Amino acid sequence: MPRREALSAIAVALVETGALQFGRFTLSSGKPSSYYIDLRRIPSFPNTYKKVVRAYRLLAREVGAENFDVLAGIATSGLTFSSPLAISMAKPMVYVRQEVKSHGTKKRLEGVLPSGSTALVVDDLVTTGANIIEAVESLRAEGSRVRDAIVLIDRLEGGLENLEKVGVRLHRFSTVLELSEVLYEKSIIKEAELLAVNEQVRQAHPL
Repeated sequence: MPRREALSAIAVALVETGALQFGRFTLSSGKPSSYYIDLRRIPSFPNTYKKVVRAYRLLAREVGAENFDVLAGIATSGLTFSSPLAISMAKPMVYVRQEVKSHGTKKRLEGVLPSGSTALVVDDLVTTGANIIEAVESLRAEGSRVRDAIVLIDRLEGGLENLEKVGVRLHRFSTVLELSEVLYEKSIIKEAELLAVNEQVRQAHPL
């Protein structure tokens, strides 16, 4: 399936599953938003889950299977997509906790990460890139190389540029603007909702 066609199908599926909503929301950071994304809903809808995992496979092929040894999911949402991707690609997987474990080995990184291996970071989406950068630092501290990260959606709030600063290339399947434009073209959202997303992106990441 061509990428544009796949993007269109995923955009519609995200709305149908409630994983992408438009309106007035308050994010965990306290900031207002004209849309809300919750990709943790996706595994509850097998057909949509398959579409999204296929999108991640496209991104992994874009990076090149020969260019990484292990997949590193970021808990919890990134782990949702790194797990099926690791199985389908027959690649080892580790995952990075949001916080250091408070008991046992008190690690932040779970799994077996050979020293000197190259890790491909997997997350659900990127905003400023802070979560991915923290994961990259944890992986590098354990002796792994990290050059690439993949996400389904870029919220266009500086993540691409911030990751470049730490030597990581971001591979994104879509942006929130691309998704919104597709949904507007299909008359699924109104012009006012599309304009609200455009304005939010403009304010967060002015050109």
